[in-house]
Amino acid sequence: MGRPVVESLHFYPLKAARGHAPREAVVEPWGLAGDRRWLLVDDAGRFLTQRAHPRLALAAAEALPGGGLRLSAPGREPLTVAVPEPLLTVPVEVWRDKVDAVPADAAAHAWFSAYLGTDVRLVHLDDPARRRPVDPEYAEPGETVSFADGFPLLITTTASLDALNALIAQGRHPHEGPLPMNRFRPNVVVSGTDPWAEDDWTRIAIGELTFRVVKMCGRCVVTTTDQESAARGKEPLMSLARHRRIGDKLVFGQNLVPEATGTIRIGDPLEILE
Repeated sequence: MGRPVVESLHFYPLKAARGHAPREAVVEPWGLAGDRRWLLVDDAGRFLTQRAHPRLALAAAEALPGGGLRLSAPGREPLTVAVPEPLLTVPVEVWRDKVDAVPADAAAHAWFSAYLGTDVRLVHLDDPARRRPVDPEYAEPGETVSFADGFPLLITTTASLDALNALIAQGRHPHEGPLPMNRFRPNVVVSGTDPWAEDDWTRIAIGELTFRVVKMCGRCVVTTTDQESAARGKEPLMSLARHRRIGDKLVFGQNLVPEATGTIRIGDPLEILE
């Protein structure tokens, strides 16, 4: 087994939409720069994802200089959305967290409402340094997160995906595999480890930056959504349920909290510190 290195990097400007795969990324205290700073909410302010709206997999939100978005989706003319001025905030809900966010303009709401066939609003996280604390059970005081599900970064390994695909091939729905890594929407993908090695990590270094490994990532129905077609299947949840159940969670990947800021790059070595 060679030395673990960063295989790819990913950030998702709009939570639940398609992501970008840059060669390098800036790590901020709340996650990769530009990651999940935009969110769709319903008319009650509750967050929307591919869990209820799998067609979001087909929507692209291209990150523009300055933090804006260029939206595109099947059947819709592209739309450019500027970062809204933080003159007004509205309360939104992400899981159990109540977060103040800034609404985009009416054209963005109308664009996504027409695409999804339901009334939605697009909002922006203007100040990630103070809007949403990380779960205090896993965080140090003052640590915050974007609109990600719960933690600043998610790391996965190619060896664990290979092992999971081998389990899928032996299971009840082998025709659904092998699955690509985009089913799991990671930020950092690492090659050169043993399968499931990340289960035992508690602190790592990527390049010159260090990270606490705080919690295995519980997986949901989003992982069964083909990111190219929005079609749903049974895997990987069937195989995770048989082989990767920890407590009441089906786990794949680890959540990270950065201990420093800087830049990480494809090819950076990963070192297990604890």
